[in-house]
Amino acid sequence: MTSLVRPVIQRRASRRVTIGNIAVGGGAPIVVQSMTNTDTADVAATVAQVRALAIAGSELVRVTVNTSEAAAAVPEIRQRLDDLGCHVPLIGDFHFNGHKLLTEHPGCAKALAKFRINPGNVGKGSKRDAQFATLIELALHYDKPVRIGVNWGSLDQALLAQMMDDNARAAEPADADAVMREALVTSALRSAEQAEALGLPGNRIILSCKVSNVQDLIAVYGELARRCDYPLHLGLTEAGMGSKGIVASSAAMGVLLQQGIGDTIRISLTPEPNGERTREVIVAQELLQTMGLRSFTPMVSACPGCGRTTSSYFQELAGRIQSFLRESMPVWRARYPGVEAMHVAVMGCVVNGPGESKLANIGISLPGTGETPVAPVFVDGQKTVTLKGDRIAEEFEQIVVDYVRATYGGEAKTAALVPQHKTIPVKATDTAGAAHR
Repeated sequence: MTSLVRPVIQRRASRRVTIGNIAVGGGAPIVVQSMTNTDTADVAATVAQVRALAIAGSELVRVTVNTSEAAAAVPEIRQRLDDLGCHVPLIGDFHFNGHKLLTEHPGCAKALAKFRINPGNVGKGSKRDAQFATLIELALHYDKPVRIGVNWGSLDQALLAQMMDDNARAAEPADADAVMREALVTSALRSAEQAEALGLPGNRIILSCKVSNVQDLIAVYGELARRCDYPLHLGLTEAGMGSKGIVASSAAMGVLLQQGIGDTIRISLTPEPNGERTREVIVAQELLQTMGLRSFTPMVSACPGCGRTTSSYFQELAGRIQSFLRESMPVWRARYPGVEAMHVAVMGCVVNGPGESKLANIGISLPGTGETPVAPVFVDGQKTVTLKGDRIAEEFEQIVVDYVRATYGGEAKTAALVPQHKTIPVKATDTAGAAHR
């Protein structure tokens, strides 16, 4: 019999850049970051959103710095976050006037942990090099790392025009899309070389080349990874809203991450109206965790449902448990090291329920349509208790809590982890079971 070998992701070797207290590249875990969509001049709103993103698990948060008012607000934002015990590093996003804002607002430059510079928006003509140099000199003065972030929506037009002209004169011209992809890579690498020539150490530079097409992103980052050893920030720009944005980002970055490319990521989702900005953080974490690259919060496996599961009870329980685990993580992360790797299964019928539950750290197999209205619970592969009645959700949640305490906190198991095969009748009425019959 042929032995099937599980693929092992070999991370691309890169330099290590330190942003505040967060390491990026050089073998450090892939970092999740996000960006606010508040007016940065609105200190209260920006502080609230940065804090929410950090609580959700964003390890770096980028804020727009586009006006003098926004730049002036950054030091107060940093101070208020620190007063709240939120020390997530802040990244300043600069376009067009960054050289001016950082010069005029030294407090902003000091408060930020990194500057993001777009070479296509630094300046035009003879001003470009001087304004880029000013930004690099400021980064040097304040000892800040820089992300040189190229975007195909704001690519350096002079560079693109030159490369298009050179291509037109070639014996075998490439197609226009190929030239644009090469222009993105060239812009990033030339800008990095220029920054180093101005004195910025190579271990203070991160590169990105963002596009909105999946195949283009894979091609661009594959080439960028081949031609440099700077840490790379991954992101599919203008990914879109809802499932489209999630699928496109996951498809593109999943391929690159599997190839070992990427040191920090952002999922650029367009929020639903009044939607939570934290969604992009959760998606980034789930992408890394499902690929086995990092663990952030216990994962919940749940069956998709079929004709055997005409009740919605297992879906409701799966959603409840998943929300409970994520909400518990800010406390659990500090108190119970390793809990983020825990695996919970919430299954809907007898077909795969017991088997899947046995493979999880904790699993429950709920009754399907027509099945006996009981729910066996498995802990580390062993059946420990059978639940029934209308408090299955509460009982199972308590079992999860007790397992976490006992396994990751060194505490003795409590009465919720009862002897094997014991049944816990909660009430004489079996409303949960009735929902499955």
